[in-house]
Amino acid sequence: MELRSLQNELQNNPYPGRGIVIGKTPDGKFAVTAYFIMGRSVNSRNRIFVEEGEGIRTEAFDPSKLSDPSLIIYAPVRVWRNRTIVTNGDQTDTIYEGLEAGKSFEEALAVREFEPDAPNYTPRISGVMEFAEGQFSYKMSVLKSADGAPACCCRYTFSYDRPLAGEGRFIHTYQGDGDPLPSFAGEPERIGIENEDIDSFAERIWGSLNEENKVSLFVRYIEIETGEYESRIINKNV
Repeated sequence: MELRSLQNELQNNPYPGRGIVIGKTPDGKFAVTAYFIMGRSVNSRNRIFVEEGEGIRTEAFDPSKLSDPSLIIYAPVRVWRNRTIVTNGDQTDTIYEGLEAGKSFEEALAVREFEPDAPNYTPRISGVMEFAEGQFSYKMSVLKSADGAPACCCRYTFSYDRPLAGEGRFIHTYQGDGDPLPSFAGEPERIGIENEDIDSFAERIWGSLNEENKVSLFVRYIEIETGEYESRIINKNV
């Protein structure tokens, strides 16, 4: 698969929806993840990211404008022991509780499907990063309808053992704008992770997202050897 520029992928897509990036810095020292949300409706745009424990959650920027919290208020990032979970919905909790019960990432997600937001049937996208003995690996999952047909849930899991330095993978809910919105298709996109600090990485992603539709961004750098991390949150609503 061609190594693509994350910046170009974002600049050329006005509405990728929600997106997850996981990868490794060129020096091999840090695991990197990013999660962003976008919105077209007032309800979707009325959100911010806030820290919660070792993760984050979404909340309404203006509670008086919140019309339906069901698919937009959730914890996108949680940490369970040596694993960092990143998802686009409340399946974060499903994965966390599954890991706690001794289930695998795939087993935990077996009870979930795509979102019930007909006619889009937005895919549930998820990632889990695991750290052990100075090593880093990750998995990504996409749960989607069968090309818009809700009778079938298509389940895809992609595993990356010993990921290459300077590379990452990118999944997002939509191929682009439309009505209904076309679901993500294919393998997670192979993208380059540049030699830059967390602030430069965050600003590059934020600056590449469509100005009208972007809502919030979360970025975390995790030192693979120690597990220590630093995070950044950028909210359009301030």
